[in-house]
Amino acid sequence: MPQIQERARTETRTASCQCGAVRLELTGKPIVAATCYCQSCQQAGQGFEALPGAPTVVGADGGTPYVLVRKDRLAWLSGSEKLGEHRLKPDSPTRRFVARCCNAPIALEFTRGHWLSVYSDRIAAEERPAAEMRTIVGDRPAGIELPGDIPNYRTPSGKFLWRLLTAWAAMGFRAPPIEATKGYAG
Repeated sequence: MPQIQERARTETRTASCQCGAVRLELTGKPIVAATCYCQSCQQAGQGFEALPGAPTVVGADGGTPYVLVRKDRLAWLSGSEKLGEHRLKPDSPTRRFVARCCNAPIALEFTRGHWLSVYSDRIAAEERPAAEMRTIVGDRPAGIELPGDIPNYRTPSGKFLWRLLTAWAAMGFRAPPIEATKGYAG
C-alpha cells in the first residue's frame, strides 16, 4: 500500500500554453477528469476561441474538458507573468487563466475552492487522463446527443462532489491561493 500512495504523490504532468512559454507542473493523482457543459464554460470558451491564434476550447458537443487538481499540488514552472485573468462578470468567484503570449486558456479557478481545473488540451496527450464523467449536461446545445461511454450528469454528481470533498479533507480543509495575475484584456 505505501508504494501505491508514494506513486500517486510523485505522479507528475505538465500543462502548457500553445507556444510553451507558460508551463505548469501538476503533481499527484488528479481529483477527477471531467467535461463540463455549463453555460459559463461555453460562453468563456467561445470568447477565447475568437481571440487571434487561440486554440479550440469547446468541443463540437458543447463540452469543455478539464482535469481537476489540488491547488497544493501545482507549481508554475515558467511564464506566470504572461498569464492574464478573465472573469465573465467583475465579481465572479470563477476566474480563468489565459496565456497572453498565444491566447491559450490554461485553467479555471473557483477562487474560494481548493482545486484548479486545467483545460485538458493543455496537458500533453500521453499524460492526459481520459474524461471520467460529463457534468451539467443539461446545458449542452440543443440537439446534441451524448454517448453513454461515461456517466452523463445533469448537475454535479455525488461522485464528483465526493471527490472534491475527499481532496479537501486530505488538504486539511485548506484552500491555498493561486498567485495573482495581471488583468486580462480579452
